[in-house]
Amino acid sequence: MGEPTRAGDRAYATLLDEIQRGTLAPGAVLGEVEQATRLGVSRTPLREALRRLSADGLVEQQSPRVTVVAGIDVDDIRALFDLRRALEETAARLASRAADRDGFAALAAEFATIEPVASHADEYYALIARFDAELDAAAANDYLASALRTVRTHLVRVRQFARDKPERLAASAPEHRLIAEAIAAGDADLAVHATHIHLHNALTSILASLEGTP
Repeated sequence: MGEPTRAGDRAYATLLDEIQRGTLAPGAVLGEVEQATRLGVSRTPLREALRRLSADGLVEQQSPRVTVVAGIDVDDIRALFDLRRALEETAARLASRAADRDGFAALAAEFATIEPVASHADEYYALIARFDAELDAAAANDYLASALRTVRTHLVRVRQFARDKPERLAASAPEHRLIAEAIAAGDADLAVHATHIHLHNALTSILASLEGTP
């Protein structure tokens, strides 16, 4: 079982990355034979990868033999942000009460100096990933962290709508800085409020991109 599982892990990681980056667009058909050949795995680990992606909500079975990349529309994005808001505001409040919050002061300093331009967006998102990891650790709630991981899996797809908006990237850094500073200071109310404003602005920008608004 070990080798198929490792092959399944590789197939899953590759397909996940391609779906999140938009290389595999919504509606793209994932034929077993074609994908197994392309990824260099047998059909058994490929099916394992597709089952995991289905559990993530990233692919859907249109028929017993046809699997496609799941679509994402405005209603999906709104629902995702409804859940994200509830989870991240709770995490910010819990993190603000943690005994060790020094990591957030260091992150705030990084958010103060980074220039999140589109050409270096990956570097900026790597900093956000470190912030997310610090938030999960400080909140110290495994159930909350698990739910947030699911949300973030979908969020990577949604972020593609903001990557080419330099004004949104520029505004995001000070928003994260304020959240990190509030948590470091143990100010739970400010951390929750700053998180709420950040997510409101992020959703507004994404919806504007979908609607073709500059």
